[in-house]
Amino acid sequence: MTEDSAVRVVYNSFNGRYSDSPRAVHEALLEQAPDAEHCWLSDPEHAATFPATVATVEIYTPEAVRALESADLVVSNSHLEMDWAKRPGATYVQTWHGTPLKRIHADVLWGPPGLLEHLSEDVDRWDVLLSPNAYSTQVLRGAFRWEGEVLETGYPRNDVLRSPGADDIRRRVRRELGVEEGQTAVLYTPTWRDDAFWEGAVDADPLALDVDAATAELGPDVVLLVRLHYKLTGRMRPRTSPRVRDVSHHADVAELYLAADAMVTDYSSTMFDFAVTGKPLVLFAYDLERYRDELRGFYFDPTADPPGPVVTTSDALVEQLRDVERGHREHAAAYARFRERFCHLDDGHATERFVDRFLRS
Repeated sequence: MTEDSAVRVVYNSFNGRYSDSPRAVHEALLEQAPDAEHCWLSDPEHAATFPATVATVEIYTPEAVRALESADLVVSNSHLEMDWAKRPGATYVQTWHGTPLKRIHADVLWGPPGLLEHLSEDVDRWDVLLSPNAYSTQVLRGAFRWEGEVLETGYPRNDVLRSPGADDIRRRVRRELGVEEGQTAVLYTPTWRDDAFWEGAVDADPLALDVDAATAELGPDVVLLVRLHYKLTGRMRPRTSPRVRDVSHHADVAELYLAADAMVTDYSSTMFDFAVTGKPLVLFAYDLERYRDELRGFYFDPTADPPGPVVTTSDALVEQLRDVERGHREHAAAYARFRERFCHLDDGHATERFVDRFLRS
């Protein structure tokens, strides 16, 4: 690509959202490649989050296939699970969407028959794989059986966390979510369980934590922002507490990182991105042994030198959240080691490195 070439770029994020690293790349290319044509794959459920000026086609339709097959550059953060043929000379960049703690792709302990083979068809189309850090480069290569180019830039999606406008975004999002001055916003980001997703009832409650009871115990100064995994969006049951917000449909999770004062997660890769902010983390590892030994497996032990307290019961979690800064202080050295290992490229310039590779090469 060159700066004055009229190229067609097609984007996908989490199967049809306007978010994540593809969004950061898109916004940069709008400025630096003004003659390029841009098109997003859109899920109707998330169509309202796309800016009115952004061209879209509905994902999983013949129009989406035609868009992909006419693209010069495809930028996606997850597998494109459609039958399409990459145009000769086109480049497909897979940004992926997280530093791997839990095993992925060929490394998982369990999966429905045929899934790996199906997803590997998309891997065969990739030209470049983005990596967020040195650790992930080796893990992603192994998991995807990838021998092609790995571009170790950091994640463009995290640049906003170091941007001059971060404080303004924090204030705006807290206002939009109804988080009052002085309230502590805790972002809860549980990951998904493969068996429950593939074999369970679609209306099954995806939360192990009773969020209504937890907010009742924590009192009026704490607001719980619940962000389900993108595969589970829309499955959260109605809650009675006025201090529980389902933020699963919020367009971009990075804005929620800025709005929050602390994070609770289990084994989600959101912990690695949230650590860029330097704010407290608590790990709610209620099914650690089963997840580790039977369901998915880990690349490393999250309870060894963790960046924050590790709890296994709801009562213990509530107790940690009563004074989340205390646990943060107690794990300060481990948190620093965690950031040094996983956030070393989160300097606010990952998108620039991406653009340098593809716009000026």
